[in-house]
Amino acid sequence: MVTPIILTLIAVAFVLIVIEDIIHVNKAKTTLFFGTLCWIILFISPLHGESSETIQHQLDHNILEIATLWLFLMAAMTFVAYLNSKGFIQNIVHRVMPTQISERKMMFLVGGFAFLFSSISDNITATLISLAVVMSLKLDPKKLIKYATLIIFSVNSGGVSLITGDVTTLMIFLAGKVTIPDLLLLVAPSIVSVLLLATMLSMGMKDQLVFEKQALRRIEKTDITIAVIFMTTVLTTLYLSVQYQVPPMLTFLCGLSVMFLMAQFLMRKKDVNKKIIDYIREIEYDTLLFFVGVLLLVGALKEVGVLNMFTQLYEFVDPQYASYLVGLMSAAVDNVPLTAALLKADIVMSPQQWLTFTYATGVGGSMLIIGSAAGIIAMSKVKALTFTSYLRMSLYLLIAYTAGYAGAFFMGQFI
Repeated sequence: MVTPIILTLIAVAFVLIVIEDIIHVNKAKTTLFFGTLCWIILFISPLHGESSETIQHQLDHNILEIATLWLFLMAAMTFVAYLNSKGFIQNIVHRVMPTQISERKMMFLVGGFAFLFSSISDNITATLISLAVVMSLKLDPKKLIKYATLIIFSVNSGGVSLITGDVTTLMIFLAGKVTIPDLLLLVAPSIVSVLLLATMLSMGMKDQLVFEKQALRRIEKTDITIAVIFMTTVLTTLYLSVQYQVPPMLTFLCGLSVMFLMAQFLMRKKDVNKKIIDYIREIEYDTLLFFVGVLLLVGALKEVGVLNMFTQLYEFVDPQYASYLVGLMSAAVDNVPLTAALLKADIVMSPQQWLTFTYATGVGGSMLIIGSAAGIIAMSKVKALTFTSYLRMSLYLLIAYTAGYAGAFFMGQFI
C-alpha cells in the first residue's frame, strides 16, 4: 500500500514542476514538500517490515549525496556570484567578442564553448559560466531558450568522454567496463551531435548581435586574482579527483576558503561596502532547495524499487536498443542511481555496448529539463526556460541524441 502512495506523491511533484508557470508556485517549495513527505511516510510505514534503523541508514546515505552536491554547488555558485557582481564575465565577453556577430555563428560558438569547458570542468560550473556569457547579451526570451537548450545538451555531451567530466562515466570506468582509450572514441560523435543541434536551433536566425562598445568597468586586480583562484580550483579539482580520488566538493570548499582569505588580504586597505563572505547570500537558494527536493524524491524512488525495474529491460530487449531507451528514461530518473543499479545487476555486455550505454546515460538526461544538473541549473537561471518551453525543443534534442548514440555505436566498432 505504501509503494502506490509514494509513487503517486512523486508523480504529483513532477506534475507541479511541469505546470509551475501556470500555478505560479515555486518548484523548490513543492519538490521539498513532497520529497520530505515521502521519507516521513517511509518511516511511519516501512516497506517490507524494515526497521527504523534501516530506513535511517537509507536516508543518511541519501542525505550524504545531497549534502555533497549542495556544498559543491554553494562553493561554485559563490565564485560565479562574485565574478558576475563585479561584471567580470561580461567584461571579458565584451573584450573578446567582435563588434557584431551573427546569431547563427554565436550559436555554434556557445555550443563549442560549453562542450569544451565541460570537458575540462564539471557540468555545473560549465553551465553556470556558459549561461552567464549568454545572459550578458540581453537576448529575446525565445532565442535565449534556444541558447540555453544548446548549452544543456553541449555540457552533458562534453563530459561523457572523460572520467572527470561526468559522474556516470567515472562509475562505468571504475567498474572496468570501459577504458580511457575507449571513452575517447566518444569525442567525435558527441561533438557532431552538438553541431547538429546548433544547426537545427539556429534555423531562421538571421539577425546580427551587436555588441555596444559601452564603457566597461575596470577590472580590479582583486577580481583577476579571484578569477585565477577559481580556474585553479577547477583544474586542481580535476587533478586531485583523478590522481588521489579527493571529492570535488572538498577541493572546491578549499578553493572557496582561499578566495575568502586572499580577498581579505587584498581588500584590507580598501573602503568596501561589502565583505567578500557576504557574496554567499547572493546564491539562488531556491535552486539549492530544489536540488534537495528532487534528490529526496529520486532517493524515495530508489527505495521503493522502481530503479530495479530498469535492469529487467535488458532481459527482454537487445542491449543496444535497451541502452538507448535507458538513456531517454534517465531524463526522468537520476542517471547516477540508475547506472549504479545496472552495474550492480552484473549485466553482460560487450565493450561496444558499454560505450553506447556510457553515452546514453550521460546525454540522455538532456531530453527533459529536470533530467540533468545542467538542466536544473539553467531552469533556475533563465526565467523563460520552463519545463513546457524546453519540451518544445524535444524533437531537436531527440534527433541530436539519436545521431550521437548511433555515432557512439559506430565508433565502438574500433575497440
